[in-house]
Amino acid sequence: MWISPSKAMNGERAVVLVFVFRILSSLPFSLLPHALSLSLLSLFSLFVEIRADDSLFLFKTSRPGASSGIMLGAITLPTVMLSKLIQLSRAFSLQRIELDGFNTALKLLWLLCHGFAAVKLIQHLLNTFPCCASIGEALLVTSGLVLYFGDMLACTISKVRAALSHPIQAVVTAKSSRISISMLTTLFEQVCRLLISPELVSIRYGIKRSEIGIIIQGVLLGLLIFSAVFKFVICLWEYFWGADKSESRQNKEIGRSLIFFTSLGFIMIAVAPSWMMIVLDFDVHPLLWIFLFVFSEPLKRLSLCIYWLGLIFASVLRFYNISKNSKIERILLRKYYHLLAVLMFLPALIYQPKFLDLAFGAALAVFLVLEIIRVWRIWPLGKLVHQFMSAFTDHRDSDLLIVSHFSLLLGCALPIWMSSGFNDRPLTPFAGILSLGIGDTMASMVGHKYGVLRWSKTGKKTIEGTAAGITSVLAACSVLLPLLASTGYILTQHWFPLLIAVTTSGLLEAYTAQLDNAFIPLVFYSLLCL
Repeated sequence: MWISPSKAMNGERAVVLVFVFRILSSLPFSLLPHALSLSLLSLFSLFVEIRADDSLFLFKTSRPGASSGIMLGAITLPTVMLSKLIQLSRAFSLQRIELDGFNTALKLLWLLCHGFAAVKLIQHLLNTFPCCASIGEALLVTSGLVLYFGDMLACTISKVRAALSHPIQAVVTAKSSRISISMLTTLFEQVCRLLISPELVSIRYGIKRSEIGIIIQGVLLGLLIFSAVFKFVICLWEYFWGADKSESRQNKEIGRSLIFFTSLGFIMIAVAPSWMMIVLDFDVHPLLWIFLFVFSEPLKRLSLCIYWLGLIFASVLRFYNISKNSKIERILLRKYYHLLAVLMFLPALIYQPKFLDLAFGAALAVFLVLEIIRVWRIWPLGKLVHQFMSAFTDHRDSDLLIVSHFSLLLGCALPIWMSSGFNDRPLTPFAGILSLGIGDTMASMVGHKYGVLRWSKTGKKTIEGTAAGITSVLAACSVLLPLLASTGYILTQHWFPLLIAVTTSGLLEAYTAQLDNAFIPLVFYSLLCL
């Protein structure tokens, strides 16, 4: 069925196309194949989104009140990767990478496996948590998870390959095999390359593997393993002892809770650190490494912890009481937490960036454990956590899954984590803090109080709010850049590209019906890298 261009091109799609064009116009000639791939992906996802939004019977599991967001969800992570490549191309020529036919075939196979895993994961996500996310949000989450855990798998296989290559040579020598060592070694190398190409183990050009990064990956891997193990153990426990009618309900809850915390402690103390020590040569146990890292600068880092805890305690106590007794809109109340993020993360990012990396990982782990406790109603904290978290939810959350606090945390953390290694744009680590903590907050507050002119007849976003958000981010950048220069940063950020980046992300925040905490920081980060 033919759809007119005026009906097909809404505000969100127009801004996303401008964003894609900005990325494509910045690509060097050496990345021309990537430009073609991104163009085809954008056009195809736009076509699918138009057809999906026009078909009312499709995607009944999507979050109510949101468009499908397929185009934005499909292009966000590829544009982030391309913007990083553009940034790295300024440091050296990407033509030094040699890709023969065999390696290219392996990478295509690896990408095919990634795509298959992402499809299965998005089906599982939408069926397990219906009406909790739009298609675009699910695309972003699943592709990010597959990419992240795929990197974990690649790193593990690479380390196992390196560990096994030497023992094989020793065995062959001891038995005086007629097969030459070089032939057997070559054969083993080819088999390992079929499993994982060295270039795929990590982004070799710019992003550095560090102890903190491995610890965060290990903790997330441990929580993934724990969820599967706990579910299996609970099924066995209920099969053998669940039929006992004489046991009271409270005793069953206590037993379930004991299994939960025991298995969680064992996996996080024993299993996850074992993986960390396999993939990276820690001199000590990772938990001891964390302790030594924190106390390597005890005054600064412990003072920062006390500062964070004080802010969290005062803010949570104050805002929780307001949310129960006040008629202030939830969306406006939640913006105070965006301001809290600025107060917490901005000083740490300037003066203690490595410690902030570790703190983000710890906070993410705590959020995941609390969400697991809430969803599974683990005694005695399950109901309390659910009641507390429900006080800050809005239409984008549900009883099944509350994601707003995750999106805010990751929106601030991901630009910082992705800026590790080579980075010639000093504002890129601040992309999440600036766009969410300052821009989004000012847009909501000004738009709610003074907004008159709306961007669309059906939406709530106002032109006044968007202008306030863009202006506030530019003002914050004008203050932040001299401050960074005083701390030793070499400033290479130009004002005209910065204006385009701030304006584009501000317009996307105004038009999109997706979870802006998830998309806006990544879009802003991509534009800042150019």
